[in-house]
Amino acid sequence: MADEFARALRLMRRRDPQLAEDGFQRLRATAGEHVDRLIDEFRNEPDHGIRCWLLELIAEARSPRAHDLLVGQLRGGDESLRSWAEHGLRLLDTKEARTALWEHASEPS
Repeated sequence: MADEFARALRLMRRRDPQLAEDGFQRLRATAGEHVDRLIDEFRNEPDHGIRCWLLELIAEARSPRAHDLLVGQLRGGDESLRSWAEHGLRLLDTKEARTALWEHASEPS
């Protein structure tokens, strides 16, 4: 299964939009099984578009292990990543996630 994960990541990084989308969809189906690896890939990925996709996958995995990463991105300066982090915290729907969302919403703009 790890080989499939690596193949899907390679596809996501392809320049061909359809191949990249195919890789993303393959990972979407198993994101919950690979949260830690997705988090590692996100932290080391230089490409902004791939980072957004990885954060989307992390969000959809709904894993409490992603909480700190999601909160960090919610507080970050990148609007695209903030949006996916907010989405992920809403999906996580834990007391801690709701608190982070409330605190973020309460901050002055």
